[in-house]
Amino acid sequence: MYGAPPPPALKKGMATWVIVLLCLAGALPIAGGVFASLAIYGVRKYIATAKTAEARNALGQIGKDVASVYERDHALCPSASSPVPVSMRALRGLKYQSAAADWAVDRAQNAGFACLRFAMSAPQYYQYSYARSGSGQFTATAHGDLNGDGKVSTFILRGAVTGGVLTIAPSLEETDPEE
Repeated sequence: MYGAPPPPALKKGMATWVIVLLCLAGALPIAGGVFASLAIYGVRKYIATAKTAEARNALGQIGKDVASVYERDHALCPSASSPVPVSMRALRGLKYQSAAADWAVDRAQNAGFACLRFAMSAPQYYQYSYARSGSGQFTATAHGDLNGDGKVSTFILRGAVTGGVLTIAPSLEETDPEE
């Protein structure tokens, strides 16, 4: 009657630590995928923002050049006869290396980029144009297709002469800036 205690019953099922380990092993690839997606999105956003900085800086410089010419000559430069580069096909998801001659096309007429003394020597993602409307307004535009999908991003800087004073818009008009 007082013999040895009965042997312990065998446990059925898995240990808790095994269950936790299996749950973690299943969750890690999912979490890794989420983090990878976020990282890819962040890098793409960073690259697109860096590329759009070119257009913003170039149009800002064109605005300064317009102001400098207006201060010196009391007149806006005549329109450029063609944008640089001439065709948007040269920019579809690519950089374009312009030549000095591209910017100097209107030198003989003292118009466009030659009149503004604006040129870019570094490869560019955008097509730039300059147009004067009448004698009192100008528009500088940058068009780009950063990812080559055919959808164009546009940046516009406007300015006008009113009562002998040149006013340049404080900000750019932007349409699909990261396209």
